[in-house]
Amino acid sequence: MSLTHRRYLIAFLSLGVAFGGQGLPASAEGRCPPGSYPVGGQGVGGCAPIAAGGTAPPSQPRPTGRWHKTWGAISSSSTGMVGVSVGRMSRAEALSEAQGYCASKGATDCDGFAYENQCAALADPPARSGVPSAVSTGPTEGAARSEAVKRCEAHGAGTCKAVYSDCSKPVFESY
Repeated sequence: MSLTHRRYLIAFLSLGVAFGGQGLPASAEGRCPPGSYPVGGQGVGGCAPIAAGGTAPPSQPRPTGRWHKTWGAISSSSTGMVGVSVGRMSRAEALSEAQGYCASKGATDCDGFAYENQCAALADPPARSGVPSAVSTGPTEGAARSEAVKRCEAHGAGTCKAVYSDCSKPVFESY
């Protein structure tokens, strides 16, 4: 090889190194021919074709966050006082809040009902019927209301009316 050819070769290789190999022709990944990528583990390897988009297949999906359960509660007394809570992070927190609201209205016998990641409803009987209110849960407010009325009326109260319903839905926390 002549001195001139060596100088051109050295200059060409120097440019490739200076630009991080960007000026050099592309080659296949690792031990695989162009248009494919390595697969398999240590000692057992192979090649697979690169997808139509020109990239290797995606790795396993990664979670983007997590779901948190939430709680709700309904607390009622024999005097008709009611307290409610929804969207709390613990059962104890939901019950405490609902019972606190019930007691703040002067009731001394508040009894709580807690529910998690669902809907709940309270149905009252007609005044002076002697029948207690009824509470029920369901996947939707409508289903919970319907079941609460059905339970109230099953105690012989006549026509009961749903007076409260709400849903305690899970909360998504993004990473």
